[in-house]
Amino acid sequence: MAIVFHRTVPVLRIFDVATAHEFYVGYLGCAVDWEHRFEPGMPLYTQVSRGGLVLHLSEHHGDATPGSGLYLELTGVRELHAELAAKNYPYLRPGLDHDETGTTLTLTDPFGNRLRFTEPDGGA
Repeated sequence: MAIVFHRTVPVLRIFDVATAHEFYVGYLGCAVDWEHRFEPGMPLYTQVSRGGLVLHLSEHHGDATPGSGLYLELTGVRELHAELAAKNYPYLRPGLDHDETGTTLTLTDPFGNRLRFTEPDGGA
């Protein structure tokens, strides 16, 4: 049988659920798909998504390294930039950059993780 990879879901470290929801749900426009705690008061492990973008966010020590970077290919980076700029999020005013990989919108979440949304030249 051939090996077939179905999807990749990055895990990002978070330290505060309300702050994570403000950024990932309120600002980036993701939905909370599910949340898990082993019991009340324990660290949260959750999935957020927006279309084909799926991320796991974890308060668990050791699940991920704060300050990680993700390269995310998409179509519509200029539209995403305009959507986010219209929200007047007080902690981030990202611009667009262009280089040999395409046009990139880089967001840094409140926990130091960098999300590089890149539309390759000619579309994704």
